[in-house]
Amino acid sequence: MLIDERKNAILKLVNENGKATVQELMELFDASESTIRRDLTELDKKQLLVKVHGGALASSKEITKDISVSEREILNRDSKITIAQYAASLITDKDVVYLDAGTSTGYIIEYISASKAVFVTNAIAHARKLCNRGFEVYLPGGMVKMHTEALIGADTCEAIQKFHFTKGFFGSNGLTIQQGCTTPDVQEAKVKESAFAHCKESYILCDSSKFGVVSSVTFADFTDCIILTDSNLSKIYQNYDNIKII
Repeated sequence: MLIDERKNAILKLVNENGKATVQELMELFDASESTIRRDLTELDKKQLLVKVHGGALASSKEITKDISVSEREILNRDSKITIAQYAASLITDKDVVYLDAGTSTGYIIEYISASKAVFVTNAIAHARKLCNRGFEVYLPGGMVKMHTEALIGADTCEAIQKFHFTKGFFGSNGLTIQQGCTTPDVQEAKVKESAFAHCKESYILCDSSKFGVVSSVTFADFTDCIILTDSNLSKIYQNYDNIKII
């Protein structure tokens, strides 16, 4: 195989899988470690992938638009439920909880065992489900964003800022070390940021597919939250103290 053919094949593999280790590439292309590392270095210099210790990651994928709630509900559903079950176990009767709009956070509701926790949410669907379970629920005012069924805008932020939350649970469209937690819509980002700033403990529910993805607006830094994710997470991210693998 020619050098350029091998590098193109490496790039295709990394982009399809999101990552690759040096060992995997050595075996697949029957090449030496030094050859593979040299190929990765050259591809990294061209910003076609990101070379890391032991392998490479795909260049950050960008998401600039939200998809609908119904579409998101079927994506990585099993991982989201596993993460949500753990998140629900963290909620106690003494908590005042902020529950962010989103499918991952919505799955938390049916698994909450505490009966006296108080909830604030900007998601109309979440508020309805929480009320049906008998919880005390506060729904801030604002404009309804149809794609995500979330309340957004200045009125929403102002209402949220009156609270002091013991715990907050947030969704994120993307998560990288450099850009942090990101979402496509600036108004939703403002609401998340407002709530995040008023939480004693902030949790990001983020299945492993969201890592390495960058959306338009950052609402929290990577190290300012506890990230709950699934066991499919790349080993490259697993050494961070604020990541909890469920």
